[in-house]
Amino acid sequence: MMYKLQRFELVENLRNKGITDELFLNAMLNVEREKYIPSGVRPHAYKDIALPIGYEQTISQPYTIAIMTEALKLKRNEKVLEIGTGSGYQAALLYEMGAKVYSIERNMDIYNEVLKRFEKLGIRVHCKCGDGTLGWDAYAPFDKIIVTAGSPGVPDALKRQLAVNGRMVIPVGNKSSQTLKVLSKTSPDEFEIEEIPQFAFVPLIGRDGWK
Repeated sequence: MMYKLQRFELVENLRNKGITDELFLNAMLNVEREKYIPSGVRPHAYKDIALPIGYEQTISQPYTIAIMTEALKLKRNEKVLEIGTGSGYQAALLYEMGAKVYSIERNMDIYNEVLKRFEKLGIRVHCKCGDGTLGWDAYAPFDKIIVTAGSPGVPDALKRQLAVNGRMVIPVGNKSSQTLKVLSKTSPDEFEIEEIPQFAFVPLIGRDGWK
């Protein structure tokens, strides 16, 4: 009950900060963030802060998740590629929003943990362990792509695997500070790009990311 109230208060806080996507806000009310973080930090589950999940990785600040997810303009039944499964919280939100979710995690230990978590919670997400900068060609094209780690640029494979009229949200910059780039694919080779400044994510490691 305590967490339920805190979850409601967090959603109200996000509304007050200007988040209006009701599909997303309802998902936030239903997905239990405390189940995606280590027990030692659970008392902070509904603070609007990033939290450590081990292996030098974090679960993003709820407001950051909200900004990124709202920028996707997700509709039910769309196919979404997530790069960086982490604890699985973002994927669980997308799944709760009615998306068909494909998620890639490069750390084998985190990947194995999240598979168990999804099975326990009944979350049906297609997962694989691998280099997220290469995307997932077998299931392309994707209506939406969300990258939850900071990249030096936008990987070509992800641009290619995004459907025409699709949207990709990716933090681009150096290792300490990034700008959120929102790419709308207008034709097979053309993109419109919006930018939302000042974010800080863990580095995206991979062939077309940080080495």
